[in-house]
Amino acid sequence: MADGSTPVEVWRHRGETAQWAHDQLITEHPVALVFNGLSHAVMMATPTDLEDFALGFALSEGLIERPADCHDLDVIEGPHGSELRLQVSARAFEALKAHRRQMSGRTGCGLCGIDSLQALAARHPSALPASRTTATAEAVGIGPQAVLRAIAQLHAGQRLQAGTGGCHAAAWASPDGTLRAVREDVGRHNALDKLIGHLAREERLGEPGFAVVSSRASYELVSKCVRVGIPTLAAISAPTSLAVDMARQTGLRLYGFCRGDTAVDYSAQRG
Repeated sequence: MADGSTPVEVWRHRGETAQWAHDQLITEHPVALVFNGLSHAVMMATPTDLEDFALGFALSEGLIERPADCHDLDVIEGPHGSELRLQVSARAFEALKAHRRQMSGRTGCGLCGIDSLQALAARHPSALPASRTTATAEAVGIGPQAVLRAIAQLHAGQRLQAGTGGCHAAAWASPDGTLRAVREDVGRHNALDKLIGHLAREERLGEPGFAVVSSRASYELVSKCVRVGIPTLAAISAPTSLAVDMARQTGLRLYGFCRGDTAVDYSAQRG
């Protein structure tokens, strides 16, 4: 399990014959995120690069504003899963507790849902700063050819996917499309959080480049990128309508259907 995969014996059918064979499954594992002793969420994740995951989740969900707000981070293994224990600044912890109080007692039905929709709108990240918008991406050479070069390299970096066929990847590429880091997980959001956490721990979040994901581009993925200042996101599959809306509102460049020699720029707007 430590490498993110779990061995299993299977009865494999091929044509008219069948035989026992060894296989590998992507590991799905409960991971609890605990801030200053307060349990915040339990996620189902692949138990690799958990320090990256914890820091990336805290940043991309707006629970802390900067990596320095996380003072300590421990991974504790238990019989029922892993605990990621973060010690965050007093200011960040007070904001987290206020958010939890605001959400307590809400339901998801009837008119109570109005508050939930308002809360969702309030959580929309601000627009990217001018130094990180689509125009800047063009200026540093992040265009469709760089995106397609990065996508072409992604498969070779997906070690867990090659062994299990069951996980997503998020990768960081330099402006010319050279992949610099790959993180994998059973969940596409988790994979992106791991990548964000890796960049934060390496003090590379502000460097020129873009993110690549092996999935569709959802609202959550675009939101996470905008929140931490990633200016360009390229996805192998389609984007959702909310993802495109947010990309256009915030200045993030969003590519979808990046396959072969095709990349669709969904952030482009007619003048």
